[in-house]
Amino acid sequence: MPAAEAPVLVVGAGPVGLVVACELLQQGVPVRVVDANRSHSLHSRAISVWPRVLEVLRRIDVADTLVERGHRVSGVGYYSSGRLLGTARLDRLPDTPYPFGLMLAQSRTEEVLEKRLAELGGTVERGVRLTGLAQHPEHCAVTLEHEDGATEETDVPWLVGADGAHSTTRKLLGIPFEGTQPDVSFAIADAHVDGDLSDRLLGYCYSPRGSLALGPLGDDVYRLAVSVPHPEDDTPPPLALFQEVLDERAPGHGVVRGLKWSTTFRVRVRTAARFSAGRCFLAGDAAHVMSPAGGQGMNTGLQDAVNLGWKLAGVARGRLDPAALDSYDAERREAAHRVTATTGRQTRWGFVSRRAQIAARDVALRGADRAGLVQRALAPIVAQTDTHYGPAPTPTELATELARGTGARPGARVPVLLGAVGSAGQAAGEESREGAVAGPDFPDGTSPGGGFTADGWVAAERDAFTVLLRWDPADSAAHRSEAYARMRAGAPAETRWTDLSAAPDGVLTRFLGPGPVAAVVRPDGHLFRRVRPDEVPAALRAARALRHF
Repeated sequence: MPAAEAPVLVVGAGPVGLVVACELLQQGVPVRVVDANRSHSLHSRAISVWPRVLEVLRRIDVADTLVERGHRVSGVGYYSSGRLLGTARLDRLPDTPYPFGLMLAQSRTEEVLEKRLAELGGTVERGVRLTGLAQHPEHCAVTLEHEDGATEETDVPWLVGADGAHSTTRKLLGIPFEGTQPDVSFAIADAHVDGDLSDRLLGYCYSPRGSLALGPLGDDVYRLAVSVPHPEDDTPPPLALFQEVLDERAPGHGVVRGLKWSTTFRVRVRTAARFSAGRCFLAGDAAHVMSPAGGQGMNTGLQDAVNLGWKLAGVARGRLDPAALDSYDAERREAAHRVTATTGRQTRWGFVSRRAQIAARDVALRGADRAGLVQRALAPIVAQTDTHYGPAPTPTELATELARGTGARPGARVPVLLGAVGSAGQAAGEESREGAVAGPDFPDGTSPGGGFTADGWVAAERDAFTVLLRWDPADSAAHRSEAYARMRAGAPAETRWTDLSAAPDGVLTRFLGPGPVAAVVRPDGHLFRRVRPDEVPAALRAARALRHF
């Protein structure tokens, strides 16, 4: 299909727009990608890719390539006047195949994504900007202005605005961009630094005079982010500023040998009033901008892209009801609000200046670390492995989950390996996970597709729903065969079935809890519903519209 006739127009070719496009193309949905800029920016602010985002980027087969190109960190350290308060250790997270943070410049991430886009048959039309947008019941009428000044008017069934914080898409849709503007500015730079600074921890360093973030990029290059007074002009901050702050705030000794680039920006916190309007959607910075604390902004946008991409592709291919797209706004806007609240708290940690406030913060963080709370609560937040859709459990629901030994509530992230079983173990620096084990055949000759690895990772389908089955040990093979045949008869043909009967105990076993169970898992690895095996057909029917029953 010619690009001009593609059913989806993506406006913006940053990481978020590229992931949306790859998601669509990989599922056979043609897409057109336009970007007003003629080239990539080398001065990118985003440098971190967290474990959950690596998990979902497996869906488009780029996670392992990013891992090869990036620099791994084992966690995030929090310091006060050079003294360690606590550490959120990503390498101790038990429920992810990517137990580390990945540091690499956004421009390199974009290179990997654009290469994948080309492999899937896509391209980016640069120098093309959106100038007009009108919605109709069955399509969007758009006006595009090309680099030579020519104007193009065309209709598209769907439009995704991934065109940044100053989104033209959002403005043309008339969607308010609500929030606050903290009284905070940062000078940032990528710099060559000699010394004894850690190259395995991302460091947040607090002092009475402000904060410093240290992000190791490998080869003695660090991203430095320094809180500064609001700049009076656009003059790039000098090397001397960063050296002064390193001497004052860093947990160790470092000498800045040279700056690769530097700039200053003022923090803004905004969230769109809604992430969708009719046939148009907002993703990434077009939908939300947040404090850089914790490096969560791009990661949150990439989760937007995956959430929207598989749903939009499912609707375009007829596998999902159009109503399924209603869940995008509800799920991702709430997720963005949670991340914004967390990054806001971390930003405030770095700006307390009174002695009593500093003492209270330091005592609280140090005590939380000693009690294990930093690891149990903060590490999953940093890693974004805490991402869930739907309301958080009430105290009663939480007590029930703890009593039955499961966290398997609808919308929870399921600890599975997204996409086909492959090289994720090697990418994560672990032993190879070759030799996936298939589920046992049933007497009628059918067999649950898919399988699990020797160390307990279960593969989930990336383009359809996966049903994980665990039977009552007392059930006979004949009973299981009949039950499976009934479930399969009422299910979409593309459904993936995995029998957990022979799977080793592991994080998935603990997640699902004891007893017979059937878990319907979404293509993005989130739980749609945990049910009894006889309820699977009804659950799969409800899954077409992503409505709980």
